[in-house]
Amino acid sequence: WGWGRSGYGARLGLDYLELKEYLRAEMLSVDKALDQAVTLIESELESDIGSAVRHGVMSDGKRLRPILCTTAYRECGGRAEQSVYELAASLEMIHAYSLMHDDLPCMDDAALRRGQATTHVLFGEDVTMRAGAALIPAAARQALHSARKLECGVSGAAAVVQELLEAAGAGGMVGGQWLDLLGEGQTLSPKELDELHRKKTGALLTASLVMGALAAAAEKQTVSALASYGRSIGLAFQITDDVLDATQSAELLGKNPSDVDLDKSTYVGLHGLDQAKEHARECIAEALSALESIPIDAPVLTILARYVVERER
Repeated sequence: WGWGRSGYGARLGLDYLELKEYLRAEMLSVDKALDQAVTLIESELESDIGSAVRHGVMSDGKRLRPILCTTAYRECGGRAEQSVYELAASLEMIHAYSLMHDDLPCMDDAALRRGQATTHVLFGEDVTMRAGAALIPAAARQALHSARKLECGVSGAAAVVQELLEAAGAGGMVGGQWLDLLGEGQTLSPKELDELHRKKTGALLTASLVMGALAAAAEKQTVSALASYGRSIGLAFQITDDVLDATQSAELLGKNPSDVDLDKSTYVGLHGLDQAKEHARECIAEALSALESIPIDAPVLTILARYVVERER
C-alpha cells in the first residue's frame, strides 16, 4: 500500500507491534463478554440452535466492530471498562448473524468462513436461519442492559440501542444485503457500489463508533465526526476486502472469495487494482480529517484507520 508502518506509528507514539498487542488484548476482553452472552442465549434455546449460535459467534474473527466501539468509548472519556465490552459484544452478535445468513445457499452459498466450515454446513440451513434470527433480539437486549451501566445511563441507553438496530436493519446492513443480491449479474456504477457497501458493511462499522461515543456521553459534534470517520473507514474496509479477495489465497483469508463466481460488481473489477487502492487511501484521508475536526485525542482511532487498509486478511 506504500505506507511505512513503523514510521507512521512512531509519530503517533504507537508502533505497529503495539497496535497488534492492543488488538489482541481487546479481542480477549471482547471474547470474554461474548462467551457470557452466548452462554445466556444457549440457556434459552434448543440445544442445536444454541450450538449453532456459539459456532457462528465464537469462531475466529478480527472483532473490528467491537474494538472500534471500545476504542471510541475510551477516547471519548469513558471509564467503565468492563461494561463497555458487554456493549461491544452486541455489535459482534449482529455481525455474526449477518455472516451466518450471508453464507446460506440462498445468498452466497459459502462453505468456508474464518477458516472453518460455515454454520449451515455443520448444522443445516433451518437451524442456521433460526440461530441467526435469535441473535437479533439478543443483541438488542445485550446493548440495552450494558449501556445502562455506562455514562449515558438509563436515559441514553435507548439511543444506543436505536443506533444498533437502525444500522442492522433495512436502512443499513439488511438493506445492503438486499442490494447485493439485486446486483448479481449486473455492472453497478461507482455510486451504486458505494451505496451498497455503505449499507452492507459501513452501517455497522459506523454504528460501532457512534455507540461508543454515545455510551461515553460525548458531545454531539464528536458523535457526528465519529460517524463521518466510520462511514469513511467502512468504505475503505470493503474496498480492501475486494483487493484482498483479488490478491490473497483462500488459505490466508480463511474463506473462498465468491463475488466473482456470483457475478457481482467489486471495486477491483470496476476500477482495477491500483485505482481501488487509491480510492481506499482517499477514504482514509477523509476519516482522518473527520477526527482532526474534534477536540479529542484519538491516537488509537487514528492508527486503526490505517490498519483497516493495511491488514492482510
